[in-house]
Amino acid sequence: MIYFVTGNRGKFEEAKGVLGDVEQRNLGYTEIQADTLEEVAAFGIKEVTEKLTGPVMIEDAGLFIDALRGFPGVYSAYVFDTIGNEGILRLLDGAQDRRAVFRSVLAYAEPGTEPIFFSGELAGEIASGPRGSGGFGYDPIFEVGGKTIAEMNLAEKNSISHRGASIHALREWLSTR
Repeated sequence: MIYFVTGNRGKFEEAKGVLGDVEQRNLGYTEIQADTLEEVAAFGIKEVTEKLTGPVMIEDAGLFIDALRGFPGVYSAYVFDTIGNEGILRLLDGAQDRRAVFRSVLAYAEPGTEPIFFSGELAGEIASGPRGSGGFGYDPIFEVGGKTIAEMNLAEKNSISHRGASIHALREWLSTR
């Protein structure tokens, strides 16, 4: 079993859908202000491995919008909590280029080992307005192939998502051990 340290039930459900034997732990950890998702994950995984015994993982993700020069990026959670999807849509009001990418970095460690990192990306664009009732966070405004992530079921989302890609990479690595 792997402990997934997150307070986000949606992230946990995605991981459980791919890995199966995962237990959510909402311990909290310091999310440093950094330039990259990798730096945030590296700091966080060291903190949680000191609190738990056994295999542990954390995941950090961000939405990088081309027209906003990569914003909100590593600050995605804070920006969502502060201005939400409506604020992002206002920032893009009148923008022709709505390309964006979700990026995920998953850190995994076992007792006495250095962490290993897995990443995933999902390219898409920001929709003109929120659609769908599924998912969480930016899912209602992030569109892939004409459909927002919030309009997809969990299996569809996991098959293409940035987080799904990083979790699948971890599963693949675990299967080779």
